[in-house]
Amino acid sequence: MGKLIVPCQDQAAADGNVLTITPESAGWQYVGFKVYKLLEGQELKQQTENTEVCLVLLRGKANVETRKTKWEAIGERMDVFEKIPPYSLYVSSDDHFIITALTDVEVAVCSAPGKGTYEARLIAPENVGVEIRGAGNIERLIHNILPDQQPADSLLVVEVFTPEGHWSSYPPHKHDRDLFPEETYLEETYYFETNPSHGFAIQRVYTDDLSLNETMAVKNREAVLVPKGYHPVSAPPGYEVYYLNVMAGPVRSWKFTNDPEHAWVMPHKLAQKPLGSEGK
Repeated sequence: MGKLIVPCQDQAAADGNVLTITPESAGWQYVGFKVYKLLEGQELKQQTENTEVCLVLLRGKANVETRKTKWEAIGERMDVFEKIPPYSLYVSSDDHFIITALTDVEVAVCSAPGKGTYEARLIAPENVGVEIRGAGNIERLIHNILPDQQPADSLLVVEVFTPEGHWSSYPPHKHDRDLFPEETYLEETYYFETNPSHGFAIQRVYTDDLSLNETMAVKNREAVLVPKGYHPVSAPPGYEVYYLNVMAGPVRSWKFTNDPEHAWVMPHKLAQKPLGSEGK
């Protein structure tokens, strides 16, 4: 298994790109992920070709247009740690998007195979499902940007805020078997930010047989590949951790299996709360 951490470039390319993950570079089939930093007035134009795309405005305001529709002055938060849901856009395959930065903008381009089933649409903050998941020191804030209950061909997109000293993606869970409805095979990327920015997160990625068993210190604006296995995250004391998850696979459903050695933790932590679907 190759290196799982993908670094962010200090210097943006001419088109603003600072981080790129493709199915080819990751060694898998479905998920692509890129981050662009655009200066005020800068324009980014791309064809979606055979992929569907979810554009997540991490920070800043922009105009965005596709083949049929234009949205003006979208974007609200200037930093992810404002913890308000982002403006995002779903763009189908065989389309294009043009982003024009009205302020300095940072945008994540999440991609996976598309079939052209759905029209481009705005995912406004009020359309994002917000929930507190877990309890005690595994409590975290979730923004469900493009969950499996909302229309798309392949993509699943969610962002998570983990308070200092807390764990998330916990209990450790995996989704690496194509056994729907018990479990679904989903490739996944994690894109991290920390507050303060000189901090780090800890992420472990491991399989039952430990043929994959990596524990990583992940810095601000780095990404992690999760091709298989369990993948918990920890936020060290003093540092909040944000991550943006992108998942895709042959079946668009998030069905996971908790690590049986650690699954007991969830009912213990939720003893005073209703049990629900726990994972990210």
